[in-house]
Amino acid sequence: MPITKVVILMGSRNPDGHTGRAAKALMEGLAERGVQAEQIWLLEHNLERCMQRGIDGFGGCLAEGHCLIQDDFGAIVERIRAAELVVFATPVYWGDLSEITRAFLDRLRRTCLHEEGKRGIQGKMAVGLCVAGGGGGGALNCADSLQRVLSHCEFDVLDVVPARRQNLDLKLEVLRATGRWLGERSAP
Repeated sequence: MPITKVVILMGSRNPDGHTGRAAKALMEGLAERGVQAEQIWLLEHNLERCMQRGIDGFGGCLAEGHCLIQDDFGAIVERIRAAELVVFATPVYWGDLSEITRAFLDRLRRTCLHEEGKRGIQGKMAVGLCVAGGGGGGALNCADSLQRVLSHCEFDVLDVVPARRQNLDLKLEVLRATGRWLGERSAP
């Protein structure tokens, strides 16, 4: 069965910035194959950082596979579980993920230590976009960091695309082609 539901987690603040343009290019390629994608702008949601609860610092993460903090995290995780493909799009800050992307993924990776936390995530197709502005450095380091977290959560990581301001026009074409390719894939 072809992919029909895609969720793009946006770790950027600017829909017209480099990361927004990269996600838009991927969405255009998906749309060419009849696949629509839903964007979730993480900064528009109430997302707290991990509180490292409990005597061991894990609280409900390790014991139950869910986060005990009452914010939008759980609802976003449910949207990920309902999707067939998840895209993680982040600007590169200091050679790594944006702070909001890191905060979200820190909590997700902790819940994925438990089988219940991995439910609906384990084996789910994922793609990463790491876009560096400014001097353009750090995209490869960020891509490596994103790959490690997604693999830890046991996503089926199909690709992580690093881009930098200096090669963004080329990468936009690559991302449109990637979207078309993903639109032709079958959901597991």
